Amino acid sequence: MAVSLVTLFQWRLNSVLLQQENEILLGVKDQILSLVSKLDEVGSFLGDPFFWTLHARETAKSFLTLSEPELGKKGKEQMVSFIRKLDQVTGVSGDVERIWARYKIWVSEIRGTLREADDYVDDFIIKVCGQTEQDQKESTAEFRSEIENIKSRVSEIMNRRPQLGFSPVLEDFQKLLRSKFDERTPLVSCMLSYMNLPYDLKLSLLFCCAFRRKTKADLVRVLVAAGLVQEKSGELMEDKAQENLERLVDLGMLEEEVIIWDSFRVPSPYYEFSLSVMKAEDFFISTANSDTIIPPTARHVSILEAANTTTGMNSLPHSLFVSAKDGFSKVSSDCLRNVMHNAKLLRMLELENTELNNLPDEVGQLVNLRYLGVRHSNITKLPESISNLRNLQTLDIYWSGCEFELSNGVLNLAQLRHLKMFQPSDDGEVRVPQGISRLRNLQTLEGIYAGGGIAEELGIMTQLSSLGVRRVSEDHADELYFSVMKLTRLQKLSLLVERERESYDSSSSLLYENSILPCLQSFSPPPLLQTLELEGRLIEMPLWLGSMENLTTLRLCHSHLSENPTTILQFLPNLKYLQMAEAHKGRRMEKEFFSAGGFPKLEYLDISSYNNLVEWTEIEEGALPCLKQLSISFCMELMLLPEGLQHVTTLQILDLYDVHEDLIRRLSPNGGPENYKIKHIPLVNYQGDMSHGFWGR
Repeated sequence: MAVSLVTLFQWRLNSVLLQQENEILLGVKDQILSLVSKLDEVGSFLGDPFFWTLHARETAKSFLTLSEPELGKKGKEQMVSFIRKLDQVTGVSGDVERIWARYKIWVSEIRGTLREADDYVDDFIIKVCGQTEQDQKESTAEFRSEIENIKSRVSEIMNRRPQLGFSPVLEDFQKLLRSKFDERTPLVSCMLSYMNLPYDLKLSLLFCCAFRRKTKADLVRVLVAAGLVQEKSGELMEDKAQENLERLVDLGMLEEEVIIWDSFRVPSPYYEFSLSVMKAEDFFISTANSDTIIPPTARHVSILEAANTTTGMNSLPHSLFVSAKDGFSKVSSDCLRNVMHNAKLLRMLELENTELNNLPDEVGQLVNLRYLGVRHSNITKLPESISNLRNLQTLDIYWSGCEFELSNGVLNLAQLRHLKMFQPSDDGEVRVPQGISRLRNLQTLEGIYAGGGIAEELGIMTQLSSLGVRRVSEDHADELYFSVMKLTRLQKLSLLVERERESYDSSSSLLYENSILPCLQSFSPPPLLQTLELEGRLIEMPLWLGSMENLTTLRLCHSHLSENPTTILQFLPNLKYLQMAEAHKGRRMEKEFFSAGGFPKLEYLDISSYNNLVEWTEIEEGALPCLKQLSISFCMELMLLPEGLQHVTTLQILDLYDVHEDLIRRLSPNGGPENYKIKHIPLVNYQGDMSHGFWGR
């Protein structure tokens, strides 16, 4: 992990040069570049095969120590044999543990120096924030001197570097190890694959292990905020982060989560390896008790079920994640005020599922903060001090308190890249201040109301890749669609109609029946659009929808179409996810809606009709060749699942929510006459009046 720390600190220094005001750092640019060059020397030395074996040995020992109860006799023998082979190949003899300990001490000294240096850079950024020009000059002079001191310390440590002696060529060394440990020793084979990961992929895997329920998009934002992607002028860090995730999938170290769409899981034994590494190096500390003493070396901390105490918190963590396992966590503003006073170096702060009513003003002191998430809270506004967070990249206030307001202070967040919002009143829209188009780095803008001139501003924001607009109405629809058509980089678009309050009957199941999404026929989607969400009544299917060849995800909610949309949608070549919630008013679906070859890449199909759907007759053999999950809900009149479902052999999960009891009886594995249609499906979930039900799989 030491070589990873060297590289990340170099990226950090280069990022500081890119982001901070030139006049502040002009006098220290040469010193920073000189330190980066010295770190190249350190990284080259740590890249020697000998240190690869040291890291491999320590990883194997940690895994053996921390996971011994789960390993079993065979797994333990693999790890012990692997450690012995490492010692043999590198020629270590005599007191093996003493020799290895000497090298570990030197590596630990390098690691400690770089961590102190990283914290000093953060302290400098905090210090110059808001200073007068004269004070900034004095602080910069001190910073210049400290950078020189850091470089001298690194040079002095390098002069005491251990003599490595003979080291084999790494490729030959690894080839020899693989010849000794093959598919009959899967634990060691997986460990070798893990050890060979580049530093950024290795650290990305650790974060994926720590955040098991994050969507792909959420993980991308976390990896960028954590500094695991090198910032380069003219390139999007999010693209690189997504590429890293895809590489981990290709290597078999990440898998798509079966139950949660568009999410990942780390499979065994990589998950266990990652946990042992995080525990051994205090990389990521997870605790269910906020009174737990957090070790000073911990950089990333997760607290479940946090109460009002944070006595164990210190000033070193770069990331703090507070959430509730079930329900809501009772974190007070006083608790947070204490955290923000003692942990000023925070770069990521997430407070999810909390009963917070407000964020304390002290949040504005966290000037290094890149990620701030307060999902599912009671917060109705952000403090004015939020405008101090000049390095903030992600602001996630999804499902905030009712009538949430976004102040003008957000316009000062020059580095903001992702703004996700929703408030649970009216149509969920959040009004953003005029001038939002000044945020030239903004890529994600979700949950906004586009009236009051905002629709026209959106046309200037050509860097947007994700846009979500709520409460769309005729008074600004034309301007909105005209602006969206200019967004050539847009990949995700969500449109929710303004609900007709006067005609809305809360007792009716037909939500938005009289609320029509206006002017869609005149709209033309941007060419790169991959995800489309339309919520509101459609008079007819937009003609352009059938020609969206890049579309992978489509949600049609409360469309109330007279025609069945699947007649058109089944020919979309790349569609993977389809949700139809009250999309069709028809009471019958026949085989022409799911014909042979239809939906060639669809993996997830979600149908809910709120009592409209009475009969689904047939799925033609050869349709839905890639379907993994089928969800049917609120179809209380549906008595039979379609003939041909038994031929969809790729299906892994069937979800049945609030469907007729007779349908459940017919599907029962205990003699149900229709069970032959679903007996090939590994997991069947049912929720309803008969939830004690039939499926124990």
